[in-house]
Amino acid sequence: MEPDSVAKARILVVDDSKLMRKAAQKMLGGEFDVVTADDGEMAWTELGADPSIQVVFTDLNMPNLDGYQLLARVRNAEDSSLASLPVIVVTGAENDEAARMRALDMGATDFITKPFTTVDLLARARAHANNQRITRRLQAQSTLDALTGLGNLPGFLERLQQDVSFARRHQTGLSVVRLEIVDFRRLFLYHGRGVADALVLQVARLLRARIRKEDTGARVGLGSFALSLPAGDAAGIEGMIGWLREQLVAQPPMDEAGLPIPVVLAAAVLGAGLTGETTARSLLDQCETRLSPPVDVAQATAATLAVAVPAALPEAAAAVPPPVTQPVTEPASIPEPAAEKVPPLRLDPLLDQLAAGDTRAVAEKLPQIIGRLLPVLRLLGPNQRAQLIEFLQRLG
Repeated sequence: MEPDSVAKARILVVDDSKLMRKAAQKMLGGEFDVVTADDGEMAWTELGADPSIQVVFTDLNMPNLDGYQLLARVRNAEDSSLASLPVIVVTGAENDEAARMRALDMGATDFITKPFTTVDLLARARAHANNQRITRRLQAQSTLDALTGLGNLPGFLERLQQDVSFARRHQTGLSVVRLEIVDFRRLFLYHGRGVADALVLQVARLLRARIRKEDTGARVGLGSFALSLPAGDAAGIEGMIGWLREQLVAQPPMDEAGLPIPVVLAAAVLGAGLTGETTARSLLDQCETRLSPPVDVAQATAATLAVAVPAALPEAAAAVPPPVTQPVTEPASIPEPAAEKVPPLRLDPLLDQLAAGDTRAVAEKLPQIIGRLLPVLRLLGPNQRAQLIEFLQRLG
């Protein structure tokens, strides 16, 4: 069941008259969660701190920030959810037709006239709260990734823009993280949709297990993910990325033969320096430019294979650390471990075992065999690679 369906809709009543605030609270309190503000400035602060507010009732004539100015701030807000919030203007005898037309031109959603009755106030509150509930539900559905249930790219950019606005307003930190499964398209083509989707779901599940309630995770491409981490801790972000890599090494996807498929996760972190020109799109683009695969993907893949089968290769698993895909930049920096030599592997004895029908012994060594052959395969010319791919496809 969705939270909307069980929680009372939250309504903000803005009026400099204590009597009017109490009257509105008494009329609406039985059905709605009512919060109040003395003037437009206090209301704007409340709106910035509480995204659950669904409807605003505001007087026009108030000190500090009047109803017109509050309406202008709401309609020009960077946060699209805030900018589209229903604002019902409460008018009095002092407000003539010209005042009402001005408010309508500025984006007022509806009007109610003082003195109002319980029936009038409830009718408008119900109608606009229900419309807002439906709108938010549809927006949530359109901004979710169908496979993982995480946000999609439009949804992530919308939420990141909200985080940018909040961080700029309250002078707090904000970090953006990009994660990329290296060569995901090739994995998809060679191993099929089932294996690829299972890997994406695995990464999504791992992300959900580590991010906080205030963080936002999204799938922004086939094998690409992004995170918005308000006030993210550098050490915590570094630890999370390291943990993700360890999990993917410890539980790699399997091919049809039951052999582990190496997964290399590239990552980049951007500690956002917010200016008046900063947007969600510019932050994501900056972070993406810092995202790159390991210096030697083949070497990292061989290391991943070695670690993925510790039962078969105890020496290699102990000698070769899991791959760390630089660069990870502001605010975190993950050092790249020095590569160590993998113990020698003699192919002739293995081929003799294979000829004798002992396929299991060879299968156990297969990840190490592939890792050793990768440097040789990199020497193949374009035609030789094409012939090899064609041969492998025929085998499948």
